[in-house]
Amino acid sequence: MKKLFFVGWFCITMLFSAFASASSIVTGEDGYRLWLKYDQIQNKGILPEYNKLLAQWHVAGNSKTSQLIRDELDYALTGMLPSASQTDMSTANLIVATAKVAQQFSADVAQQLKSVGDEGYVIQQFAYQNRPVVLVAANTDIGALYGTFNLLRLVQTERNLIHVKIASAPKTKVRVLNHWDNPDRHVERGYAGESIWDWHKLPEYKYQKYVDYARANASVGINGTVLNNVNADPIMLTPAYLEKVKALADLFRPYGLKVYLSIKFNSPSSLGGLKNSDPLNPDVRKWWENKAAEIYQLIPDFGGFLVKANSEGQPGPGDYGRSHAQGANMLADALKPHGGIVMWRAFVYANEKNEERSKQAYSEFKPLDGKFRDNVMVQVKNGPIDFQPREPISPLFGATKQTPMMMEFQITMEYLGFSTHFVYLGPMYEEVLKTDTFAKGPGSTVGKVVAGQVHKYPLTGMAGVSNIGSDRNWTGHIILQSNWYVFGRMAWDYQLTAAEVAEEWTRMTLSNDTKVVEKVTDMMMLSHEATVNYMTPLGLHHIMGTGHHYGPGPWVDNLGRADWNPVYYHRATNKGIGFNRSPSGVNAVEQYFSPLKEQLSDPKTTPEKYLLWFHHLPWDYTLPSTGRALWDEIVHRYYLGVEQVEQINTEWNKLQGLIDPLQFKQVQMANVIHLNEAIWWRNACVLYFQSFSQRPIPAGLEKPQGTLQQYKALEFPFAPGQGE
Repeated sequence: MKKLFFVGWFCITMLFSAFASASSIVTGEDGYRLWLKYDQIQNKGILPEYNKLLAQWHVAGNSKTSQLIRDELDYALTGMLPSASQTDMSTANLIVATAKVAQQFSADVAQQLKSVGDEGYVIQQFAYQNRPVVLVAANTDIGALYGTFNLLRLVQTERNLIHVKIASAPKTKVRVLNHWDNPDRHVERGYAGESIWDWHKLPEYKYQKYVDYARANASVGINGTVLNNVNADPIMLTPAYLEKVKALADLFRPYGLKVYLSIKFNSPSSLGGLKNSDPLNPDVRKWWENKAAEIYQLIPDFGGFLVKANSEGQPGPGDYGRSHAQGANMLADALKPHGGIVMWRAFVYANEKNEERSKQAYSEFKPLDGKFRDNVMVQVKNGPIDFQPREPISPLFGATKQTPMMMEFQITMEYLGFSTHFVYLGPMYEEVLKTDTFAKGPGSTVGKVVAGQVHKYPLTGMAGVSNIGSDRNWTGHIILQSNWYVFGRMAWDYQLTAAEVAEEWTRMTLSNDTKVVEKVTDMMMLSHEATVNYMTPLGLHHIMGTGHHYGPGPWVDNLGRADWNPVYYHRATNKGIGFNRSPSGVNAVEQYFSPLKEQLSDPKTTPEKYLLWFHHLPWDYTLPSTGRALWDEIVHRYYLGVEQVEQINTEWNKLQGLIDPLQFKQVQMANVIHLNEAIWWRNACVLYFQSFSQRPIPAGLEKPQGTLQQYKALEFPFAPGQGE
């Protein structure tokens, strides 16, 4: 693989008639290199230090991963420090090694390695035999790879390496991307082109992008990838497709990236010809045992299965009167001899149960605590509904002492403007991970629960639904690369703040210029709150358009079941708005621990950001924070959201000339769409809710353009990313 990285990608040319004549050729950074740009260091103040500590480097070891580290350093340091070169260990200033070699240089490092596990690493600078040395050490080659990427991150962000002393280990064991990619390359809820997996050409034809994908994931500590959609096609388990999966697994292995597959629960009957797929049927159990053995024969380090069962029409154990635990355990037993795991999704809801949707995952899985095998994790969405712009935490976090709850975040922006809205999700992830569940008293945050620090889970994990596609810039929008990045960084360490990761990503991807870093970081940190404001302020939720979830649709009330309709969630009438999940309503608050459930039971103590999630309130209800009536506050929030997007656009435009022109223009063009759609959201929602409140637009705010009828009449039959 040596020297393959991004070869031929440095001088990509693109035509932008928006700022050049039709005959002009514009060159620059088109986003393909992500945050691994490795451009020459321009900061003359820090160059002497880097040349002293990094110019002569050596990587110990002969494994494939060791060679990848060698290649990465050669590629990176040659780009950032043109004088850098590889040398032998006796003269190197930068040394990358595993424990046996590392202990020759430092007893302190050797001691620290005892506490960082198989994936962790130590980076330390010290004097050795009259020369300065930076030692990157780990217990395994994969740990050394992670440590190397962290060192390069420090260099890219121009951090001081003198006396640097870092010991880092992942706080969750399984850190995976979930690709909702289908065999025909359609990506469900994908907004960055087709699937990057070209199943038709695999296994023989392997794109360079597959390798660069593995590098990017390793650089942020992601160690697994689920290759296919949770709405799975059984074809993925056929011999021909398993050979294709093997080809990817072989490419990914040296980067520490395991492959997983989503499976269709009824595969034994639909694929194997059995009479049923009942998990208690011995023939069915045997079929899965044989299938697991077949997979591991091809892919010895195969990670395991992700399962969506008895949800949105998908088959599952409930079809045979069996529990989720019985279904998951059957698969877990088949995988156990090979070291595989089951990630069983908790996204289950069914209208025949006559229970409010936000309560159903808890009702299904809380009684099953302790009944799952030790190689099963239940994968729970961050909130109790469905990846909304903002949700309270799922009450399942902390509720199961024996069953690991695996976090599921959505990186792709199904409900947040697809790939044309400037939305950095770090603040949302941080908000969730730092929320206190009170499962074992104060301090039992979601992050600690997921990391197994509240209950001693045998497995821990975090999953992110991928936003990656075949677009040249990977995610359809330069800024949205940051959401892939921040997911990986927070999956490794949930204690990181969104702001520090935003700054880090900006420095690596856009510029180390102080003005750029400060301005872009501020925009990123504002962007999520802005989106909540112009879409779903004060706890409103699930008011997007039907099916495609594109644009506002709070008026939709004609779908096949109540909880598919936005009117079900906002419940606006001439008397008020909001969903009563308090004790006087459906009592969803009962599923939370005290004192959280008491806090959420009373609108006076409920955080305003969740107010209408838990309470149906009159239009004249006064908000303590502003003294405004509820109607006025809702309208002000919608208008504030648009103002915040305008602010982001204005500040971005001021950076022209300070950011690569192709990066700048891509974001600028998307910003125009973003602002137009924020205004659309504001106008449509304000006009619709005004039809119930019968109150005027507050003084000082312009009247929304257009009519409610015009907004209702809009149709989008070809909106991207719809399910199949």
